[in-house]
Amino acid sequence: MEIAKKITLLFAILSAIIISLLSGFVWYFSNDFAFEDFYKRLEARVNIAAQIKLYEDGNNKVYAKMRNQYLERLPSEKEFIVEAGKAPEKVDRELPASFYNRIKAGYMARYRVENHFYAGKYFRNHNSGYIVIVSANDPFGFRELKDLQRILIIGFFLSVILSFVVGWKFSNYMLMPLRNIIKSVKKIKAENLHLRLDVKNGNDEMSQLAQTFNNMLNRLETAFETQNNFISNASHELRTPLTIISGEVELALKTIDDTTKQEKALSKIKDEAERLEHILTSLLGLAQSGFNGKNQPWEEVRMDELLWEIKESVNQVHPNSKIEIDFSKLPDDDELLSLKVNKNLIKLAISNIVSNACKYSNENLVSISIEGNANMLSIAVTDRGIGIPQTDIQHIFEPFYRASNTNDFKGYGVGLPLSLNIIRLHRGSIAIKSQEGIGTEIKVLLPAKG
Repeated sequence: MEIAKKITLLFAILSAIIISLLSGFVWYFSNDFAFEDFYKRLEARVNIAAQIKLYEDGNNKVYAKMRNQYLERLPSEKEFIVEAGKAPEKVDRELPASFYNRIKAGYMARYRVENHFYAGKYFRNHNSGYIVIVSANDPFGFRELKDLQRILIIGFFLSVILSFVVGWKFSNYMLMPLRNIIKSVKKIKAENLHLRLDVKNGNDEMSQLAQTFNNMLNRLETAFETQNNFISNASHELRTPLTIISGEVELALKTIDDTTKQEKALSKIKDEAERLEHILTSLLGLAQSGFNGKNQPWEEVRMDELLWEIKESVNQVHPNSKIEIDFSKLPDDDELLSLKVNKNLIKLAISNIVSNACKYSNENLVSISIEGNANMLSIAVTDRGIGIPQTDIQHIFEPFYRASNTNDFKGYGVGLPLSLNIIRLHRGSIAIKSQEGIGTEIKVLLPAKG
């Protein structure tokens, strides 16, 4: 069953329960009020009948006259006076024992059979006791209650139908954003993974769902791009060293007697084999970074402490490099420096950026600064190196792409794409600002935990 139908059915059931309870209350109190009013009219007549017929009073004729003039005669009204202790033969109906027991206790007794009502009370005259009973029909009140019952039943069914219609409209309205999300997700295929869902402002569940889908699409796009890059680049990048190795082997076989040429060929084979190993390692790292990183645990990491570890590891690769860590912009709250990350991957990403800065700065100073707030933590790596030409900046995150001014530096164009993939895994981004001949600043932006 669809969610909209479930919501509508549940809404209609709840409305039916509430309406039935309300109708029950209305019926109960209307019924009680109508009977109470008629009983009081009968009780007044009981007292008047007792005064007129049981007590000798000079005003009895006046009471009787006022009774006839000002008190209407109720339908089928009858008066019965029974001497206490004798069988009530004069009463037109056998009344229950509880009725007489209440009278004996000194209270006004009441009894009803459908729309025929009885009221009775004990009176004492001289040495004798009498029970005065007055009975009458209440066809009008009974008919009004029947009409009210019919109205409540009709109103109940109409209200249930109305609540079903309103519930259907309401559920469709509330689920419209979800249907829009479903339509948008259905449009996203392998060839247009760059599309994203429209996230409305707010913290409701629909906004959170859309944002969750967008985060998932970011990971899928990264993984898909990584797979495509791996397939397209592997065939291209691996073919070159393999071709060179194959050619050098043939050359070495043809020059068995020439030791110098053989050594040169074997040296070339060794270099290309190392290059091939490095390319394979880079490709595998690039491919793995496109997945969710679950092969390694995520943990709370103090990013300022991690920068010291990165500085030490880069100094081992570039011993002549000058790296300075600037802590002048640290937030007052130390908690803002802790992020939940995959430590190995995030260390690899930032290390690649710092290593590139050292490599292309010709041993000039490389500065690393860190700052953060409640929403974002940023790490900026600034060098005074060769910079990046403006025409190349838009391509530097493409695997195996190298800027036009890097021919004098050894590299494979994998470090920055790998770093970008890792930062994306952490729902972050990379900003770059560079000027050729002056230097480059790369800023890593990571969302605060939570």
